[in-house]
Amino acid sequence: MFDKILVANRGEIALRVIRAAREMGIASVAVHSTADADAMHVRMADESVCIGPPPSSESYLSIPSIIAACEVTGAQAIHPGYGFLSENASFVQIVEDHGLTFIGPSAEHIRIMGDKITAKDTMKALGVPCVPGSEGGIADVAAAKALCAEIGFPVIVKATAGGGGRGMKVAQDAGELERAFLTARSEAKAAFGNDAVYIEKYLTTPRHIEVQVFGDGKGRAVHLGERDCSLQRRHQKVLEEAPGPCITEEERARIGKICADACANINYRGAGTIEFLYEKGEFFFIEMNTRLQVEHPVTEAIFGVDLVQEQIRVAEGLPMSFTQEDLRINGHAIEVRINAEKLPDFAPRPGTITQFHAPGGLGVRMDSALYDGYKIPPYYDSLIAKLIVHGVDRPAALSRLARALGELIVDGVDTTLPLFHALLQEEDIQRGTYNIHWLERWLETNLRA
Repeated sequence: MFDKILVANRGEIALRVIRAAREMGIASVAVHSTADADAMHVRMADESVCIGPPPSSESYLSIPSIIAACEVTGAQAIHPGYGFLSENASFVQIVEDHGLTFIGPSAEHIRIMGDKITAKDTMKALGVPCVPGSEGGIADVAAAKALCAEIGFPVIVKATAGGGGRGMKVAQDAGELERAFLTARSEAKAAFGNDAVYIEKYLTTPRHIEVQVFGDGKGRAVHLGERDCSLQRRHQKVLEEAPGPCITEEERARIGKICADACANINYRGAGTIEFLYEKGEFFFIEMNTRLQVEHPVTEAIFGVDLVQEQIRVAEGLPMSFTQEDLRINGHAIEVRINAEKLPDFAPRPGTITQFHAPGGLGVRMDSALYDGYKIPPYYDSLIAKLIVHGVDRPAALSRLARALGELIVDGVDTTLPLFHALLQEEDIQRGTYNIHWLERWLETNLRA
C-alpha cells in the first residue's frame, strides 16, 4: 500500500483525490502555484509544496517541479486528476523513470489514444465501431475533396492532436470544404503545434454517449455503463447524466462489452472513457480519454463505487474490487458544471466569493473548492463547482436537482447557475429528448433574444 500520494492538480479534483486517499489511510501531498497558496486543496492535504508562479506552464505543467516535490516529501505515487499533465505520455515515462508510480494508464496507451488517427485505427482493429472517414491524415484540399465525394456531406475536419473544440470545422457542402480544411489546419497549428487533420462524416442529430471503462492492466476490464453528455456549448460539456435516457439495456450491454473487451485486449490499466456519437441506434467512436473524467461522479452514484480509490488500488498492483457481474445500475444521476462566467457570453469572471452555501440532503453531492472569502484566480479554468444529484429514477433526479439548485448560494462572482434554472423548465430536458446541437440553438433563442 502506498504511504503517500502527490496530487498533481488543483481545485475540486485535487480535493476529490485527497479525500479518497484519506479514506484509504494514505497521506496526501498538494502542489500549488503562488496564486493557489490559500486554496482548499492546499488546506486539506497532509503536506503542500509550492511549485511555481501563477502561470500553469511554470507550475502545474512543470514536470521537474512536480518530480522534485515528490522527492522532498517522499511521495511514492502521483495522481494527475484531469487536465494539466493527466494525458501527457512523456510525463508518465519520466515519473516511472524516477522510480515513482503514475496512477493511471501506461505511457503507451496514453500516446496511442492521444493521437486521434492512431486511436481510431486501434479501436477499429479492436472491433469498436467508428465514424466513416479518412484512414489517416488528409494532406491537402484535393485529397479532402476526393474523400468527401466518397463518404458524402456534411463532414467535419478535425485536428489529429485536438481537443476542447479547437481545430474542428464543419463543411456542409463542397463549397465550404476548402475553407473548413484550411481553417482547421491553421487553428490546429496555433493550438497544438501540429497542423495534421483528418475528416469524418458529420452526423446531423447525434447524442454524445460515453462508456466508462476500467482495467487492471493484466487483461481484465469492465464497463460501468454510459453517460449522456449531449448538452454542450462549443464542444464543452455543460450537463451530464447516467444512465443515458435514450439507451436501451440491450444497447448498453452490447456497446459496453465491446468497450470492455477492447480494453482487456490491450491490457489497459485504470480508468478510461470511450466516447461515441450515437444516432439511430448506432454508436460511432470519436475518442478515448485515458484519465478520470470531470463527470465521473454520476457513474459513481449509480454504481456505488469510488473510481479514484479503484485507480489507486490498481496502480498498486491490486486486483479490481468488483467484477462485471457485481455492477448493477441503481437509479439515475445528473451533474451540472458551474463556472465563474457571465451570461450570455460565458465570459470568465474571476473574483472573490463573498458567500458560499452548498446544498445538502439525500442524494446530493457538491464537488467544489469554494469557501467564503476565496479569491478565484484568473489563471485557470473557470469551473468552480460540480453539483451532482442521485434519485431512484430520472424524474426524481431532476426534481432533486431543481431543489438543490434552489439551495445553492454562490455570491460575489457571476456564475452559470441561471442557465440551469432555465434549462430545467424546458420540456426537451425534462423528457431527455436533446442532442449535441440542442443547447447551442437554445442559447441563440433564449439568452440572446
